[in-house]
Amino acid sequence: MKVINKPEELQKIIEELKKEGKNVGFVPTMGALHLGHVSLIKKSVLQNDITVVSVYVNPIQFGPNEDYEKYPRPIEKDIKVCQDNKVDFLFLPTNETLYNKNFSTYIYNNNVSKIMCGITRPTHFQGVCTIVAKLFNIVMPQRAYFGLKDYQQYIIIKQMVEDLNFNIEIVGCPIVREESGIAMSSRNTYLSKEEKVQATGIYKSLCLAKQLFCEGKEIEDIKQVVEENSLKIPNSKIDYIEIRNSKNLQEVTDLDKNIVIAVAVKVGNVRLIDNMVCEK
Repeated sequence: MKVINKPEELQKIIEELKKEGKNVGFVPTMGALHLGHVSLIKKSVLQNDITVVSVYVNPIQFGPNEDYEKYPRPIEKDIKVCQDNKVDFLFLPTNETLYNKNFSTYIYNNNVSKIMCGITRPTHFQGVCTIVAKLFNIVMPQRAYFGLKDYQQYIIIKQMVEDLNFNIEIVGCPIVREESGIAMSSRNTYLSKEEKVQATGIYKSLCLAKQLFCEGKEIEDIKQVVEENSLKIPNSKIDYIEIRNSKNLQEVTDLDKNIVIAVAVKVGNVRLIDNMVCEK
């Protein structure tokens, strides 16, 4: 595995590899790699000749008073995870190499970014779209891999790729969960041992919601059950509970279509997101 810091160096290498007929898979991450990230890497290695992983904590997707400064950065561990999982190139850019002092161009989704996480984090998806587009231009992959825990992000990236004519296949990969059911996330490291046990209530409420969906219950009834069960978690605060079309995150008025039940819940000081896709 080769570690690269400069965008122009990686671009040159990828251009040469593509001339040789190699296809490239890309896994963009913010590091603190866990088994969810590993599942993305393994899928890329399986489906492509070359796998590139980026580790970069992107400052422009964090709002004021969010956790940019304290976001976990165990870089030596991340390097080993990539080595152990047959990554070909690990891209470790810096703020200076990606955002020069005159940087002033941003990408904004004017639709799906205004709902769900976008309500309490209004600049978040602008930062996500901008950095992902930059990374796509640097890595030039045929496929890019995203975990479905961040379902809204996945839908927004797919829309960006379609709208801006990126010739890239966006591959959504299933949520990887801890044995308890809690969705794997780099932010789980913020939870105390007790909070981690309590946070399993989020997954349990989603499982119950899926059961109610299969039984044909109404949208508001399902939301109410998720809310009641989420509030049983000690020291919790609900950001949102949404039931939306799983294809485009548009509102649904009935449950005849495939849906995603998505939640954001604060457990203590840690904001956790999770979702459950339900299909007829």
